[in-house]
Amino acid sequence: MKKTKFLLASVLLGLLASSGSHAFTAHADEPLTLKIYNWADYIYEQETEADPASVITQFETFASAKYGQPVTVSYSTFDTNETMYNQVAGLGEKFDLICPSDYMIQKMGKEGLLEKFDYANLPNYTANASPYLVNRLDNIAVGTDKLSDYMAGYMWGTMGLIYNPEEVLPADMTSWSSLWSSTYYKQSSVKDSMRDTYLVGLIYTYRDEINALKAQYEASTIDAATYNAGLTEILNRRSDADLAAVLTSLKALKDNIYGLEVDSGKSDIVTGKININVAWSGDAVYSMDVAEEESSKILNYTVPDEGSNIWFDGWVMPTGANTDLAEDFVNFISDPAIAILNMDYIGYTSFIAGQDVLDRVNELYGTATGEGVDLSYFFTGTVDPSASMVITSDTVGRQFSAQYPDLPTITRCVVMEDFGADNDKVVEMWSNFKATTLGLVAYLGIGAAILVAIGVGLYFFLRQKKSQRHLRQKAKAQKK
Repeated sequence: MKKTKFLLASVLLGLLASSGSHAFTAHADEPLTLKIYNWADYIYEQETEADPASVITQFETFASAKYGQPVTVSYSTFDTNETMYNQVAGLGEKFDLICPSDYMIQKMGKEGLLEKFDYANLPNYTANASPYLVNRLDNIAVGTDKLSDYMAGYMWGTMGLIYNPEEVLPADMTSWSSLWSSTYYKQSSVKDSMRDTYLVGLIYTYRDEINALKAQYEASTIDAATYNAGLTEILNRRSDADLAAVLTSLKALKDNIYGLEVDSGKSDIVTGKININVAWSGDAVYSMDVAEEESSKILNYTVPDEGSNIWFDGWVMPTGANTDLAEDFVNFISDPAIAILNMDYIGYTSFIAGQDVLDRVNELYGTATGEGVDLSYFFTGTVDPSASMVITSDTVGRQFSAQYPDLPTITRCVVMEDFGADNDKVVEMWSNFKATTLGLVAYLGIGAAILVAIGVGLYFFLRQKKSQRHLRQKAKAQKK
């Protein structure tokens, strides 16, 4: 943390020198306000007086100095991509900068709801965003444009399985099929999220085809790009036949799992209510940190061998946005020192690379002994080529792997596309999957579970306010 504070001392001056060349001219009688719409708890906020000021406050200071007049940020949050979309496209609410997920950005771009970025005004992003991730955005089409035309990456991650290795066989967790296994009857929970669980259903339904494709890749008869393209096609299928087949698979899954969840899984895996949870990588890091600190329990995280989703959240400018201020903000938070603040606070992984971020990864996860992981795919092009990009860590397969998966892992992860006109069919399939008839005993059981969940949920809600940074640093200190 001392290093981060030292870096912040020069951030504002550095950003003023690298803030792009907007044609926008400020006038003293025109108040400047940047309207931002973001996920809740998805940006660094000051926790104690000793901590750096919030990112929003720092940006207001920077922008006010740049324009020579007060600049304020109007900041509000949303809970789902669909809520955000309804506010912007349905109700016409105006924002300058929004942070949706990849598939929603594709949808909004196709519908003409977004402005394009001028990357000449984003020198920090251009210099520090991981070239590997930017290239993946470049290869996702939005009509005749690229996803990167409309999106500046913010955070990214994977979806996988977090599990208790003392209660399940780690070898079984290398396949999504474990969720259907009677060995783990009522021991797992999956996401109450149509897109995420639909993808898991696709993987299980077409696992033979996926494994055959994987065998071709491992035999070097196809290259990584062809392998990933094949997986992308399979894991975005949504014909009537695909939907019917996946529905059958998901109904079988429902009979075997403990239940569906959106946010409670990350606490249930810690308390031992379940032993396996389908988790987003950032939530997995949170659960592993809390388990170690609260009970010295070791949990693991893996992306099964068949593949999974790699997701991206990024900044977009809605049509009519104040693009000058919006691009200033994206450039500001793309400074590695600011990216470190955000990443430490949120627990997810930033798009931003660079030497300072590499140093921070070593600071958090590097150990004298352990397994070495080559992260050159992520950092090359943003650090000195002579710098070592191999991290030796004792949390490979746990926190480190959740935040920074190796190249083979993300090669088998795909971006989920906007379902477009097929979305209604997928929604109908999902509704059929969730529909069920419960008896009185089941309802009583659910009622009791809800009461317990409220108590546990309240505890973990309050507990989560402690940042990921504090948890990891304390855990590392205890090991020394």
